[in-house]
Amino acid sequence: PYKDFEPRCNMSMVGLEPVLATSEQLTRTETSTWHKGECDEIILKSLIERHFQFTGSEKARMMLDNWDSARQKFVKVFPSEYKRALGEMHAKKQSAMKAREAAKV
Repeated sequence: PYKDFEPRCNMSMVGLEPVLATSEQLTRTETSTWHKGECDEIILKSLIERHFQFTGSEKARMMLDNWDSARQKFVKVFPSEYKRALGEMHAKKQSAMKAREAAKV
């Protein structure tokens, strides 16, 4: 919440991105770089919900009660190699789909 994460992070290996609202991520980013094909907000919120469910954490409850504000305080740490690998896997899937479509014609 103090915006002091970036100076403590090894930026040579990762990129930092905001955790966008699902509606924003759907319009602003390529699905090829989504973790397990899911929007970041959905993944993050479900993790916090599970944490609350198992621990009863008041901090988690406060975040969930004020979700829009809380979400904006998180940062997505995206390893460069993982982002590249996701892009490559997406490209292979697209290529395979095109080959299957061409084989049907």
